Amino acid sequence: MNPKSSIPIPQSGPTVFLVDDDPSVRKGLSRLLQSAGFRVEAFASAEAFLKRESPERGGCLVLDMRMPGVNGFELQEALAGVVGSLPIIFITGHGDIPMSVRAMKKGAVDFLSKPFDEQALLAAIAVALARDKAAREQRVKTQGIRSRAKTLTPREREVMRGVVAGLLNKQIADELGISEKTVKVHRGRVMMKMAVKSVAELVRMDATCPPASGRSPAFVRKLRRGTRGCGGHAGEGG
Repeated sequence: MNPKSSIPIPQSGPTVFLVDDDPSVRKGLSRLLQSAGFRVEAFASAEAFLKRESPERGGCLVLDMRMPGVNGFELQEALAGVVGSLPIIFITGHGDIPMSVRAMKKGAVDFLSKPFDEQALLAAIAVALARDKAAREQRVKTQGIRSRAKTLTPREREVMRGVVAGLLNKQIADELGISEKTVKVHRGRVMMKMAVKSVAELVRMDATCPPASGRSPAFVRKLRRGTRGCGGHAGEGG
């Protein structure tokens, strides 16, 4: 393998974060991953990884299971539920089936026992990076929906909830005590502000980001009592 100094290190893109207390493993895997075109940041402990700069950077985590101090499972649990947490690939020289099952149930991409095939690791990293990319794109999309939803007036929000619940303009008007014409005006403004062209698109957006339309107003809950979700969304005209 080429010496590390001869391997060009990418200056942008996702990063493979490597956490292993064995210096030889860190050195060998860093060279492998850099030769495969990945940016690599290596850490000797979970504690050092948690103190890294730019924790929001995209990528994945190649994590040793057994280390002094905080071990791999403990780091996985610490990161669980954290927005932007990285997909994890476990590597270990002391693995067994119960450990791998536990890791996978908690969301790990893969569990590789040392010594492992280099291609298996690279394949797992490709899956992990794709998962991270999709998750980050979804978060950006969700943030955009919520930002647009904040521009809605309280009345527009009520009308939107009625629309995504499949209610007719007349039903919404009767329950809100306003004219059907006014409902149509509010509905048009909702479509414009949320940047959608159809009720079906609005429904999909609300399903992706339920807080977008806020809590269902009382009249929607009353009319749709006994049902679940927003089934039967009619794409009624104007």
